[in-house]
Amino acid sequence: MANSLKILFVASECVPFAKTGGLADVVGSLPKALHALGHDVRIVLPKYASIDPSRLTLQRLQESMCVRMGGGQEEWCAVDMGHLEKEVPVYFIESWKFFGRPGIYNENNIDYTDNPQRFAFLCRAALQMCIDQQFQPDIVHVHDWPTALTAAYLKIWHGQDPVLSKTASVLTIHNMQYQGVFSARHYEYIGLGWQHFHSGQLEDHGRINFLKGGIFFADALTTVSPTYAEETRHSDLGAGMQSYLRARGGDYAGILNGVDYEDWDPASDPLIPANYTGADLSGKARCKEELQRAFQLEVDPGIPIVGVVSRFAGQKGLDLLYEAIHRSLKHMRVQFVILGSGDKELEWKYMQLPSLYPGRVGSFIGYDNRKAHWIEAGADFFIMPSHYEPCGLNQLYSLKYGTLPIVRSTGGLADTVEQYEEATGQGTGFKYRDNNPGAIADTVGWAVSTFYDRHEHYLAMQQRAMQRHFGWEESARKYVAVYLQALAKKRRS
Repeated sequence: MANSLKILFVASECVPFAKTGGLADVVGSLPKALHALGHDVRIVLPKYASIDPSRLTLQRLQESMCVRMGGGQEEWCAVDMGHLEKEVPVYFIESWKFFGRPGIYNENNIDYTDNPQRFAFLCRAALQMCIDQQFQPDIVHVHDWPTALTAAYLKIWHGQDPVLSKTASVLTIHNMQYQGVFSARHYEYIGLGWQHFHSGQLEDHGRINFLKGGIFFADALTTVSPTYAEETRHSDLGAGMQSYLRARGGDYAGILNGVDYEDWDPASDPLIPANYTGADLSGKARCKEELQRAFQLEVDPGIPIVGVVSRFAGQKGLDLLYEAIHRSLKHMRVQFVILGSGDKELEWKYMQLPSLYPGRVGSFIGYDNRKAHWIEAGADFFIMPSHYEPCGLNQLYSLKYGTLPIVRSTGGLADTVEQYEEATGQGTGFKYRDNNPGAIADTVGWAVSTFYDRHEHYLAMQQRAMQRHFGWEESARKYVAVYLQALAKKRRS
């Protein structure tokens, strides 16, 4: 490819190696799509203790690498190399001091106290590896607060470096609520110079803010949907970063995440009871019957099922949904299937629902990938009552599986679900704006009444939804445009 770019991803998570959320899915999918476009893409990850070397084919690339930190401190590590699906090289930074422990960011939900050192070291180690291996990337693409400081190190430490001086940086923000804010006592170790510790760059009310530093120093910024980009510029969803994002102007763009349809396609999904396509939905009927049996619901194809697969976290609105489910079951002939875990009080509440509504509600507390696929395939609707949702993936899976989304109109949910129009039957789902139990129950009622009273609309929406495509190819091309913009800005400066 004539305009092939050399791109280095630096991240704290990547499927299938380490995952706590959607960040890992993006880092595990976007590089493959960029590789398919002809670019030289590589990934740097920590070699966490949870990564099983026996399941990987690794080679020792560098036995002993010196990483210089602030205050003249030196850290020593090794570098192993493997591959993501035999296509994309993955470099694992091995430091037992920083990564030889359970968990990625915490253990038993208690954050590691040395997280600022751990992830500042990761940023520095990724760049040092480029120098030692004489790999000269055009772009370093970093993700969220754990690797945001890579952009700062590139500008402050490597402005005259023969390997890295021409490298531009792109920061993708997957969730603005997590910014990496730490005590200023760690700043000396980070080593970015006290002249940069002020409110315009790395300082945040007397503390260090990793994400804020990345927002200032990166050559370009992205987030994971166009609506979330606007929300973070102009509302409280910017979590204090609104003015800094607005100051970046056209350097900040929203690009939708994609779906890996190798894993999420009802025509080929090996985890569901029967495969199906839009042309032949008999397999979906079988999936619905098996879902009803598995969750001990009344087996009846004429009763609509609303599915839920979610973390029980404040962002996700599951506290509001719990109240809405009671309202819905009081007035509607409908079933609910819930899969999730997290907040212990919510776990207990959802665990009780099947005994309160036998045959009408099924729940599984925990995560089970097979059950998640069964819900996507067997439910008629899929609900996401998120307070905010930077992109969201489950609504994209639901569209592909002909399971119409019911979503709050925020972030990527607003961008990917087209509102049902009762007059024409157009749309691919049901959206509402005010997030409260009444609004959720009313929208569930709207969806359920469509299933019963305007079933021809439901079937047409189902066909339309299954034809929507959110693969990574188009998003990858948009990222390439951002990379070129970042490189142009770097050259101008």
